[in-house]
Amino acid sequence: MKETFALKGNLLYTPACGQLEQHPQSYLVCENGQVAGIFAQLPERYQGIPVDDYGDKLILPGLVDLHVHASQYAYRGLGMDMELLEWLECNAFPEESKFADLAYARQAYGIFTDELTRSATTRACIFATLHRPATLVLMELLDRAGLPCFVGKVNMDRNSPDILRETTEQSLEETRLWLEQSGDFTHVRPMLTPRFIPSCTDELMDGLGRLQREFGVAMQSHLSENLSEIQWVSQLCPDTAFYGQAYERAGLFGGACPTVMAHCVWSGEAERALMKENGVFIAHCPQSNMNVSSGIAPIKRYLLEGQKVGLGSDVAGGAHLSLFRAMTDAIQCSKLRWRLVDQQTGALTLPEALYMATKGGGAFFGKVGSFEPGYALDAVVLDDSALPTTRPCTLAERLERVVYLSDGLPCAKYAAGRRLF
Repeated sequence: MKETFALKGNLLYTPACGQLEQHPQSYLVCENGQVAGIFAQLPERYQGIPVDDYGDKLILPGLVDLHVHASQYAYRGLGMDMELLEWLECNAFPEESKFADLAYARQAYGIFTDELTRSATTRACIFATLHRPATLVLMELLDRAGLPCFVGKVNMDRNSPDILRETTEQSLEETRLWLEQSGDFTHVRPMLTPRFIPSCTDELMDGLGRLQREFGVAMQSHLSENLSEIQWVSQLCPDTAFYGQAYERAGLFGGACPTVMAHCVWSGEAERALMKENGVFIAHCPQSNMNVSSGIAPIKRYLLEGQKVGLGSDVAGGAHLSLFRAMTDAIQCSKLRWRLVDQQTGALTLPEALYMATKGGGAFFGKVGSFEPGYALDAVVLDDSALPTTRPCTLAERLERVVYLSDGLPCAKYAAGRRLF
């Protein structure tokens, strides 16, 4: 890795939600993996450093996927006529059971890692399966690719097929062993991953809470995605006032436990208040919410409330790994919610969607997702020359066309100051 170097091109980023910064033909200087500053001309102290000059191309912060299932990549685009619980039974569970076979896991995770590496995503929070050896294979592949990711071995000890269910004791023992074996990776970190409350007993959740406090790891799961799911949780946990309490009482809902909760489509006022108080990150997965008929999450309202919000592809509930697609889906869903559900809360703008895809979700990883000084140098270089038009476009308009019209594949990609390609 070059310790000090610069990228040159048209720089765009969102230092605050809804605020688009534009620096045409500028230098983005990286020192020891972090942004040192943006300059119209290189200062004297940086004269002679290597410069990767990308001409008229666009340079954005790397995108952050806060919720994706690596084990589901093989069946993207299938079963989209089912609701969540049926979709899990027919698609997710049968596919994930195949990861008991390490050869299959290596092949499937190899495809996923290759696709993630080629994409504009530089960081991700990833679900594997309950299989410890296969999860370690995924972590090994991602680490070798240089992608700074969180990866979770899934926990499930009830309400799942026999071939995809652990005993409570087995689940906790395997999770402890996995955590102990996850310390040698350079870029990838472990993350506790109870699938969701319906598949995890109270005893398992309490045990995972103890492991979290012992190892100090982050956690991820699903929350208030689907009305049938929420009703099921209320039956399984009758002593809770809302879904999030089932995580909170185990110590797995923010606070000292960094937490990402996917979906939050139907979170009520009490649940939202606890999320905000505890700093829980919401992974908004608009395409998945449409595909499995969960609903339209009130993401603009969450932003106005000051919630921590990022985007998730949620493959394979979402059919596309591209977070540019997630951005446009988020905007379009918010327009429908504005017109059909909540006329008092407007729709998302492109700068707000870009913020969620970069700095909003990146905050879960620390100072990530912006070109402000001190932030990790995560960047993607995009060539929009393949999108010809007779109309002269500003940088902001070129960005919008890339988000809506391109395949989202960068021509260069950097993570934590390392060029990946």
